[in-house]
Amino acid sequence: MNSKRPVNLDLGKFHFPLPAITSILHRISGVIIFVGLAFLLYGLDLSLSGEDGFNQVSALLDSFLAKLIVWGILSALLYHLVAGIKHLIMDMGYGEELESGRLAAKATVVVSVILIVLAGVWIWGL
Repeated sequence: MNSKRPVNLDLGKFHFPLPAITSILHRISGVIIFVGLAFLLYGLDLSLSGEDGFNQVSALLDSFLAKLIVWGILSALLYHLVAGIKHLIMDMGYGEELESGRLAAKATVVVSVILIVLAGVWIWGL
């Protein structure tokens, strides 16, 4: 038996750098968009089925939970868009160094938060 194997791996002591976190969040946001798209397409199909379906979707979208879900999907879409643009810029050869990569990750978070807050203001009508 190998005595150098870890017995208990404490995941709490791992600290990922910001570029790694933004990359992981980019993947998670893609999954959220993929799953959320099914619900949005169902709502679109129901709303186009006739006047009753449209009224059902309209009434549903007035609820707190529906607004929260739509805001979550839109937030994932906005983050995914900003992170995707960052990746496209990096594919052109910019921001590949360590310090510029950190700066690009910070910019991704800041721009995404601003867009997500603005989307929340638009959805919630504050």
